[in-house]
Amino acid sequence: MSLSSQTPTMVAVHGAGGRMGQAILRAAPLQSDVRISAALVRPGSSLEDTPISALVGNDVADIDFRASLDPDTQLDALIDFSSPHAFDSAIALAVERRVAFICGTTGLSEQQHVTLHRAAQHIPVLWASNFSLGIALMQRFARMAAQLLPTWDCEIVEMHHRRKVDAPSGTALTLGEAVAAGRGVALQAAAVHGRVGRGSRKAGEIGFHALRGGDVIGEHTVMFVSEDERIELTHRANNRDIFAKGALVGAQRLARAAPGMYGMHDLLDE
Repeated sequence: MSLSSQTPTMVAVHGAGGRMGQAILRAAPLQSDVRISAALVRPGSSLEDTPISALVGNDVADIDFRASLDPDTQLDALIDFSSPHAFDSAIALAVERRVAFICGTTGLSEQQHVTLHRAAQHIPVLWASNFSLGIALMQRFARMAAQLLPTWDCEIVEMHHRRKVDAPSGTALTLGEAVAAGRGVALQAAAVHGRVGRGSRKAGEIGFHALRGGDVIGEHTVMFVSEDERIELTHRANNRDIFAKGALVGAQRLARAAPGMYGMHDLLDE
């Protein structure tokens, strides 16, 4: 992927009225190499035809929220932070316009993940459960620890705000995938969700525990535990700006990349 461009990357935000969509709209003016060209909301949204400045402040692009993308809109990348119900139309739009697709929507079905991989045959696609570079590094550490400590017990604990729908979080599952990859096993075969009525712990299990409360943005801990010691890898998000910045960096770098599936680790390696 090339990191340099002569002109700013033109980005449309799908799910622009949500928390992450708003965070991206606020963060974009701080990135000199990115411009927001469209802010898309669901049809019938109360935000439709409203200037985005009315919701996120005056230091943003002079555009209105729209329910559809004008065919004449300049576009290099589409960022989607919407919902599984809105995902299909978002990726179809990216494929139709032949632009990079950067997706942070979690709770996708198996078929929707297949759709992501099919789209990657035609356009650059980056799906991530978490756009924090810190989480990307934590995945690398978790895989390394799992590989070096194959007999240690592993438990993954996450906490989010009370309104989060999916549990465990997509990020927790991604961290579990990293542990499973380090051990050379399938996560589905090793995962245990909660321990009510399960009895003693079995060797090789990867435990998941989801906590919900207040307005916690996101906390994840991967524990490796032996008879004598414990290692904890913990990441805490203090605000959503870190995810918005990561998504914008992804958009800028993938806009001129070749078709294919990309991950946050690709941004770490640049």
